[in-house]
Amino acid sequence: MPLSSPAPRTHLHDRRTVFRGYRRADGLWDIEAELHDSKTVPFTIAGEGDWAAGEPIHGMAIRLTVDDDTVVHAIEVAMDHVPHDPCPKAMAPMQRMVGCQLARGWRRSIEQHLGGIEGCAHLRELLFNMATAAFQTMVQSVVPIDPEHPPPHLGKCVTWDFNGPVVARRYPRFYRLQPQPAPPRDK
Repeated sequence: MPLSSPAPRTHLHDRRTVFRGYRRADGLWDIEAELHDSKTVPFTIAGEGDWAAGEPIHGMAIRLTVDDDTVVHAIEVAMDHVPHDPCPKAMAPMQRMVGCQLARGWRRSIEQHLGGIEGCAHLRELLFNMATAAFQTMVQSVVPIDPEHPPPHLGKCVTWDFNGPVVARRYPRFYRLQPQPAPPRDK
């Protein structure tokens, strides 16, 4: 999708992320994410290495295996291309996400288990968005239709505004609903 450009410019960097969702024969779900970074010109990190134009600087992938409640049963990580020798040390801590749920609090769980020097910024970026990919994969099969409560995606963006025309058309029961804020959590 082309965007207008305000001035001449030089293309220097590409980042590609891809998310895929799968239903497994055993009833679980695999949610996969890949990240690829490259430069359009030769690139050097002093003391680390040289990369040719188009050669991956970052090439990594994650597979989460989750159940119908989006609880993580397994996680696999690959870091085939990294710019620094210590980068692969971030793979082992990813196992801390087993048992976490891709639901409210997912980002908090990621930061708690993998934040700061405990993990990798790029892997965390992928994990953040894997919850949305899981929802898109599983929504037709797993998200229960509860006529008394609005679906979880309502009120989360301009299209799904409780006061908007799409909610009026698709979910008239919840049109103009004023959701109550979540009660404060005990600390």
